Amino acid sequence: MFPLYDDNPTEIFPVVTLLIMGVCAGLWVFYQGAGFSDPALLDSVCTLGAIPAEIAAGGSGSSLGVSPCPLGGVTWPTLVTSMFLHGSWMHIIGNLWFLWIFGNNVEDSMGHGRFLVFYLLAGLVAAGGHIASDPASTVPMVGASGAISAIMGAYLVLYPRARVHTLFIIIIIIKVFPLPAWFFLLYWFFIQVASSSIQSPGGGGGVAFWAHIAGFVAGLGLIKLFQNRVLVEAKHSRIQVRRSDLRGGGWW
Repeated sequence: MFPLYDDNPTEIFPVVTLLIMGVCAGLWVFYQGAGFSDPALLDSVCTLGAIPAEIAAGGSGSSLGVSPCPLGGVTWPTLVTSMFLHGSWMHIIGNLWFLWIFGNNVEDSMGHGRFLVFYLLAGLVAAGGHIASDPASTVPMVGASGAISAIMGAYLVLYPRARVHTLFIIIIIIKVFPLPAWFFLLYWFFIQVASSSIQSPGGGGGVAFWAHIAGFVAGLGLIKLFQNRVLVEAKHSRIQVRRSDLRGGGWW
């Protein structure tokens, strides 16, 4: 299942969502070499990616095991910088697509400043979840998916009844279904939990499932603290009006 778009129009221009997307895309192209330069990609991941064992050891790389990266460099700041780096074209495209679909509506519920703080804080919680799952790992973690998972958790609380138009591909059958947001998001979360239970320690396969899980749970828990009740109530009122217009033929 892959989400194409939702039927949840935004009320304010998603400045921060677009800013985050722009920073990630800019770093991918101009700092990481857009994936076309293996040395640039490896150097970026090793320099600004978060290495669990190094962070758990308080920045001392001398006593750690074999790592694909030189150890003993930047440590704690990588918990933030790693959120804006990616490892492949599919990685960044998938993350930015999910960020656009769900992020603009969550920013709608908070306002720009709160949303930025929410994104960074939830991303830190997600990184912590990944590190706690295997603190001995010397493989660097990069990607915005932990913070985006928190956005998805927040979206579940805010807009469970919104429709997410989802692409299904089953062998040769291609079909788009409008799914309730609660179904799509809970299904996605179930996949992360199931995948984490069969994944080998250290994030085998390159996917930080525990970062996704921790981020999603963080979004569920933090949304009530960060939401702007005035914005949320105004948006829900407009959504009800739109639904009434649709049922009554007011849009035709």
